[in-house]
Amino acid sequence: MSKLHDILESNSSWAEKVNNENPTFFSELAKQQIPKYLWIGCSDSRIPETTITNMAPGDIFVHRNIANQVIHTDLNCLSVIKYAVEALKVEKIIVCGHYGCGGVKASMEEQDHGFIDNWLNNIKDVQISHKNKLESTNNEEDKFKLLCELNIHEQVKNLSRTTIIKNAWDSKQAITIHGLIYNLEDGKLKELDI
Repeated sequence: MSKLHDILESNSSWAEKVNNENPTFFSELAKQQIPKYLWIGCSDSRIPETTITNMAPGDIFVHRNIANQVIHTDLNCLSVIKYAVEALKVEKIIVCGHYGCGGVKASMEEQDHGFIDNWLNNIKDVQISHKNKLESTNNEEDKFKLLCELNIHEQVKNLSRTTIIKNAWDSKQAITIHGLIYNLEDGKLKELDI
């Protein structure tokens, strides 16, 4: 028996159910990929983008990493953005974070987290940039929530400064960027005013 028996069994049941409901679903899906959205989100397993947006496979092109970062030296993220913008011609790019983000929380701690601290330094930079706002908040939970939101703001800014997006806008390609935050406690997405 396969060590992935549970996953393979679940996949088989899902594929059979989808095929019974719509016999042409997979053949149509296999023909082309034309998503309208690029989703840059957190790797957190509790936030599956197609599930929380009630969208179908093929509707959203996805890049996920710890704390939904858009870093100008991250070739993986930049490659996904380039493909989404230039080849797939997505219309909207969503940077989605969430309250309760472990990466954001770890960046607030003064302890050593090992290798991941290299990644978390990007969020520490967000804290430095917004020091006054964060220090004006006395409640630690409110500060944590605020930093989750500020991190999304900064990643949207980072995204808008990439050569990929600048070139697309210069060539009049219609792309909009949106910052969303997901609340694990009620399952709702909220658009941030960015």
